[in-house]
Amino acid sequence: MGQVMGDEDPGGLLRAPAERQPVELLELFFDLAFVFALTQLSRKLVSDLTWTGAYQTLVLLLALWWVWTVTAWLTNRLDPRRPTVQAVVLGTMIASLVMAVVLTGAFGERGAVFAGVSAALHIAVLLYLIVVLPEREKRTGWRLFVWSAAAGGLWLAGGVTGGAVRGVLWTLAAAVDYTAYRFRYPIPRLGRVTAPEWPLNAEHLAERHRQLFIIALGELILVTGLAFVGTDFTADRIGAFAVSILTTTLFWRIYVFRAGEQLAEAIAVAADPVRLTRPLSFAHLAMVAGIIVTAVGDELVLSEPFGASRSAWVAVLLGGPALFVLGRARLEQTVFGRVSPNRPIALLALLVLSAPLLFAPPLVAAVAVVAVLVAVVLADARKAQGRPAEHAAPRNKRS
Repeated sequence: MGQVMGDEDPGGLLRAPAERQPVELLELFFDLAFVFALTQLSRKLVSDLTWTGAYQTLVLLLALWWVWTVTAWLTNRLDPRRPTVQAVVLGTMIASLVMAVVLTGAFGERGAVFAGVSAALHIAVLLYLIVVLPEREKRTGWRLFVWSAAAGGLWLAGGVTGGAVRGVLWTLAAAVDYTAYRFRYPIPRLGRVTAPEWPLNAEHLAERHRQLFIIALGELILVTGLAFVGTDFTADRIGAFAVSILTTTLFWRIYVFRAGEQLAEAIAVAADPVRLTRPLSFAHLAMVAGIIVTAVGDELVLSEPFGASRSAWVAVLLGGPALFVLGRARLEQTVFGRVSPNRPIALLALLVLSAPLLFAPPLVAAVAVVAVLVAVVLADARKAQGRPAEHAAPRNKRS
């Protein structure tokens, strides 16, 4: 990604056109805030394991995901080695940490702080983009700003209210953020964002998403490890810990197989890279959500490996991996234009298992999930055996 020939580059902040753009240490440092943020989301859900709690956790995840996505796009277009860009990224990181600190009380007494920081980011980061982008891309900056300011106003309005009204306003705010992203920020007379108006560096953007996925797996390991050290090291809990680590490993293996490795190529060969990034982002969002839910399930299994199962526990234990598989299937469709049969079969298996597992101990449910994931890995390995590596072939591939 970089400056288009002939465009001005205010302050020399843009990436050079032919620059390889490795991910900078600043971006990895920024991601550390999301280890804590994702852990807080798991805490929020485990403390309120109800449909209301799950919905509130989803809304908060969407708020944090927006912050991460905007920052990833910012560093994709601007050079994070420049002091002003570094200041914006570090400021966003600090703001993200504040949001994470108050997250568990966001739908309570700390809602104003969470919403105030979210609204400030919606306005400040986009204003910065308008100022520093070259003239060719300023219309894109204004499109993003108009939609973000509208969403920021809804976040703020929800923060100063309470109860059901807060939930409605924050739901609308998230809807504005993601609907605008889905339809490329359309504005009357300005149209939508197009590929020439927002050059992308495929390798950098793909690497940022892969790193966030690894960050999410790190959160899963952290939550599981903390839950384990807080228990007695009995045989059943050691077994539960082993199953949780195996689940994490299987998540990683399923993710990297082909599609996870071909993200950059898929973006690079797409006729419209901007369009391709939307399903890519939503696929990772679903997978990260699945990992957060799985972390909650692991914590519950470690607390009572052979306790009495509850419907909410089974929903978490199977729902987390199901969300992961669903997101991974969407990623595969984005990269290759098709979905392997073992993905929907795995989803069906998890659905079928939900009824009998209501009568089984939590550890048995966790083992059943591992069996389904192992079947997916074996099916992938069998499909790849003796065949050359598959190249990315998105549906809107450049001819």
